[in-house]
Amino acid sequence: MTATPLAWRWLRFAEFDLQGLYEVLALRQQVFILEQGPYLDADGLDQHSWHLLGRDAAGTLLAYLRVVDPGHKYDEPSIGRVVTVAAQRGSGLGHALMAEAVAGLARHWPGRANRISAQAHLQRYYGRHGYAAVGEPYLEDGIPHIEMLRPPDA
Repeated sequence: MTATPLAWRWLRFAEFDLQGLYEVLALRQQVFILEQGPYLDADGLDQHSWHLLGRDAAGTLLAYLRVVDPGHKYDEPSIGRVVTVAAQRGSGLGHALMAEAVAGLARHWPGRANRISAQAHLQRYYGRHGYAAVGEPYLEDGIPHIEMLRPPDA
């Protein structure tokens, strides 16, 4: 399966219209609440983040992530809430999303490392994008996670 080509758009929280915000929250709830189990998705960090949305030619939201500004979660900017619709998983769309995210990080915070809290089973996936594990695995919302860092020159 090949990833559907998407139009990428970076937004700050205040730039969302109501429909766009609703679509993002619905996608996040579908994956992070219904598929993975309950936790507090509205964690107060959306207002301090860049949001990357990937839409197909029809305008359907297929991929999303956020990048929390430095100093709000970690000292570095931090990618999180990485999600693609179930029908596109395995197509390479997630890798396209991460490639766009890494390029955006380089534009918004040139020369800065970035840090993620990755689900432990996705360590190889993020490793393909230049991230390396730091520290030991830990539980977050009942799911094993590991902190990973991407140096600025990766």
